[in-house]
Amino acid sequence: MKEIFAGKRALVIGGTGGIGRAVALGLAERGAAVTITGGASRERLDAALADLDAVSPPFCAAGPGAGGHRGFLCRIGRPDHGRPGGNRPGPQQQGGLSPEEAAGFILERTAEPEGPNILVIAWGPFKRASLGGTTPADWRFLTENNLIFPGILVSAVINGMVHKKWGRILLFGGTRTGEIRGFSTTAAYSAAKTALGVLVKSAAKAAKNTGVTCNALCPGFTDTEYLSPQEREYNREKSPGGRALVPGEVARIALEILENPLRNGELIAVERGVP
Repeated sequence: MKEIFAGKRALVIGGTGGIGRAVALGLAERGAAVTITGGASRERLDAALADLDAVSPPFCAAGPGAGGHRGFLCRIGRPDHGRPGGNRPGPQQQGGLSPEEAAGFILERTAEPEGPNILVIAWGPFKRASLGGTTPADWRFLTENNLIFPGILVSAVINGMVHKKWGRILLFGGTRTGEIRGFSTTAAYSAAKTALGVLVKSAAKAAKNTGVTCNALCPGFTDTEYLSPQEREYNREKSPGGRALVPGEVARIALEILENPLRNGELIAVERGVP
């Protein structure tokens, strides 16, 4: 494996599972020292860190004291945030942080003076509902965590990358959110993910000619360990040939984008011809 990210520190939000974990492993294989965040599962975090250590090149010493791989839990978002009584997280979101709080906590724990060299945000809550059945709280929650949180992080790290004259930012959109279109059951989620396109192109414009790139990858229906059997069946029904993508397939494209300094300000669909 070509160790093209040797000496680089990568931060992968959502790196303990799914597509994020696959991307984190690919970065480690390519020589990066990787920091991953997860939501609530210490077991999943420990397993992901063990896998990162196992694939690292010999020179990339693991462990928080050796400049190698790190990881921590940070539960982001409150479904009731901003509503009356919304300062009291519900039982499924106990301790959940607002976008501002989460971004500050993550960057402080990352402990890099000018931020990471590589930022990948492979996390974002999802909800399926008709437009008429989408509540004000749904709009707020999905927009805060799928658009505002990435925006805060990109704003926080881009100046450091420009100063170092090298950086990679990769965000993840949703299926078919690379352009403006209508959605029957995911209007709030897809609107926030579509708006990432403005963030991507703004970051690319701000960092042009500095060695810093910002892109977004919009995967088709992808099966991960987080999905229920019903959700997996839905993905198969909506996917070409009845087969959904798997995280490793999406991660391979993500890593190609991160390796390529010529790709900047792009919204890249990986969907195998989703109708």
